[in-house]
Amino acid sequence: MTTFVPKETEIERKWLLVDAEDQVLGRLAVKIADILRGKTKPQYTPHLDCGDYVIVINAAKVCLTGRKETNKIYQKFTGHMGGQTEMTAAEVRAKDPERMIRNAVWGMLPKGKLGRQQFRKLKVYAGSQHSHEAQQPEEVKL
Repeated sequence: MTTFVPKETEIERKWLLVDAEDQVLGRLAVKIADILRGKTKPQYTPHLDCGDYVIVINAAKVCLTGRKETNKIYQKFTGHMGGQTEMTAAEVRAKDPERMIRNAVWGMLPKGKLGRQQFRKLKVYAGSQHSHEAQQPEEVKL
């Protein structure tokens, strides 16, 4: 008996649409990361990119529990002296709401070449409009 390992040409990728409105950020990010990695498919292989493309809309309306809106800190560092900036979740939501979902999902993907390849399949939009109508995405309830 041999173990089945899918080839890159055999992997079928779908486009999935996720609505983030009134979803808790961490729980949403876990499910998105699982889809990006391919863990929802029966032919999941840890060392291959088996996942689907994910389009997230309404990223500005994602929920944070507790006092995270004011207490959660997002840090960014440019690499230069004095180049570290800190923003609260409320400031990030006002300036770049897609960043909250991208950071949460990136933290749940493997680091390295495979994780970067999987992360590129994530498309996040603050509003309900997206530019991937031609791919005919299937709406997924999470």
